[in-house]
Amino acid sequence: MKAIGYVRVSTDEQAREGISLDNQRAKIESYCSLHDLELIGIIEDAGKSGKDLNREGIRSLLDRIKSHQIDAVVVYKLDRLSRRVKDTLTLMDLVEKKSIAFHSITERIDTKSAMGKFFLNIMASMNQWERDTISERTRDALHHKIDKGERAGQIPYGWELADDGKSLLPNEREQKAVSLIKDLNDKGYSYRAICRELDKEGYKPVGKTWHPQTISNILRKAA
Repeated sequence: MKAIGYVRVSTDEQAREGISLDNQRAKIESYCSLHDLELIGIIEDAGKSGKDLNREGIRSLLDRIKSHQIDAVVVYKLDRLSRRVKDTLTLMDLVEKKSIAFHSITERIDTKSAMGKFFLNIMASMNQWERDTISERTRDALHHKIDKGERAGQIPYGWELADDGKSLLPNEREQKAVSLIKDLNDKGYSYRAICRELDKEGYKPVGKTWHPQTISNILRKAA
């Protein structure tokens, strides 16, 4: 039975114990040897997030599945494929239609069994729950910083960093520009017309020139 391995790390996971590409490869090689699977190759996505399927490695894997070049897919952990239930199940539907076996080493999933298929659905849901929980905590932490008047990521237009390196102070000149943007927007000016007015008044642009998307971002953050 010909098998292909798939490994992935996102940038913040590369140093995490047990998640490195080399570790995943070694686990997959040992697993295939133990279960009499002929490992014909390992596809990797290095420094890629699992938030969607827009990855070169995944596309290569899908091509091999669709053309039935393999009999089995092996991963170290289910969330290496994706952290979204919808994406994982889409992949599994394709695997099932092509009668290809799927093995996840950590969760001990083998879709050739009914229990394996059932457990796959449970673990896919758990992985998305974990991802959503992390996103929620990150969002709450950013909101807390913003509420305290501290920097949270890029410094928004109209503000500047205080000497403590954390707090934000209003930039008088930029605040006037923000007020003008809001006033013109209330009067029904288009974003492009607002850009022209800012240039006319001599306000320094964000980047090389004022752009409608910049106006949209400023209005959204100032709301």
